[in-house]
Amino acid sequence: MENEKMLSPSFCYILTANFLLYFAFYLIMPILAFYLEEEFAAGKGMIGFVLSCYTIACICIRPFSGYLLDTFARRPLYLVAYILFIAIFGGYILATSLTLFIALRIVQGFAFGMVTVAGNTILIDILPSAHRGEGIGYYGLANNIAMSFGPMIGLFMHNTCSYDTIFLCALASGALGLCAAYLVKTPYKAPIQRMPISLDRFFLKKGIWAGIALLMLSIPYGMTTTYVAMYAKEIGIEVNSGLYFTFMAIGLAVSRMFSGRQVDKGRITWVISLGMYLATLTFFLLSALHLLMKWNPEFTSYLYIGIALAQGVAFGTMFPAFNTLFVNLAHHNQRGTATSTYLTSWDVGIGIGLMVGGSLAESCGGFEYSYLLGACLTVVSTLFFLLKAGPHFNREKLR
Repeated sequence: MENEKMLSPSFCYILTANFLLYFAFYLIMPILAFYLEEEFAAGKGMIGFVLSCYTIACICIRPFSGYLLDTFARRPLYLVAYILFIAIFGGYILATSLTLFIALRIVQGFAFGMVTVAGNTILIDILPSAHRGEGIGYYGLANNIAMSFGPMIGLFMHNTCSYDTIFLCALASGALGLCAAYLVKTPYKAPIQRMPISLDRFFLKKGIWAGIALLMLSIPYGMTTTYVAMYAKEIGIEVNSGLYFTFMAIGLAVSRMFSGRQVDKGRITWVISLGMYLATLTFFLLSALHLLMKWNPEFTSYLYIGIALAQGVAFGTMFPAFNTLFVNLAHHNQRGTATSTYLTSWDVGIGIGLMVGGSLAESCGGFEYSYLLGACLTVVSTLFFLLKAGPHFNREKLR
């Protein structure tokens, strides 16, 4: 019976809406650095600043998103944010100055912050608790498939089409996703008594330690998704950078199948620790590619793809576990807050990674220094989780 509920029409619709949302997002993500460089003559530092504005906007709206979703009807908020998110792609076509582009990125960041928290929260409402980890895994799998095809198609289109064409394709993907989102039916939510305004209504206090560990992991992840194509070009790797995202997505997809079921068996901290070990190894290898290129370029090209696959396995293992960890620390009327805390922690790290990654590469002379910093941060994050965040979760969890 519960399997049928998990595979309900609304579950399928929200998976479709999530896939098309992230496909639009990932389609333009790897080409934005090139777009800013070619259209506005922006340097690496400025590119990092512009791209991080999007993430900063997400961070600012996340806590309020959780509060609003826990207080008001979730479906209308989800649809309004979805509409605003996709409309901005049309605005990019009209942007004639860097200032206007930055303003549009900020608005889209606000919309993305709301729509992703709303989508995750509605998903948890739809899923039966016994299959929550598995359901979150499938939901994340939709992201991974989008991540596989989006950047690859975006980079291919970069070589064959205009930027306006790419933005139009993102707009079309989002419009189709909105149709699927409209069909999602959410369970009845009884009116709740307005809770007093407090920090815990905007940020889950019991999730702070896990949030710190997740933040440190997301810094190098942000560097990778944004700058890995430029890094490969910088050191002379001739493999199509779109393949990096494809193999990373394959790793994410495969690991989701494994990790979601393990999470449902209660092995949350074990799953996260396993992913952290592998993530640490991948970032150290990524930082060493520039040296390996001098030794054996062909081997380095294969290793580049292998790192992408391993990195996908590492983060795909951790994503459902971290999401469930935050939800299991919260009461049922704090699901939106728990989800926003999880995503806020992730976004803060992504934003730092975008700013620090570009600036460090520009000042030190290469992205290898950025990835070396990221590798060190994964070590610190792993130790912090093992010694502090993991034990804290095991003491404070409600489920």
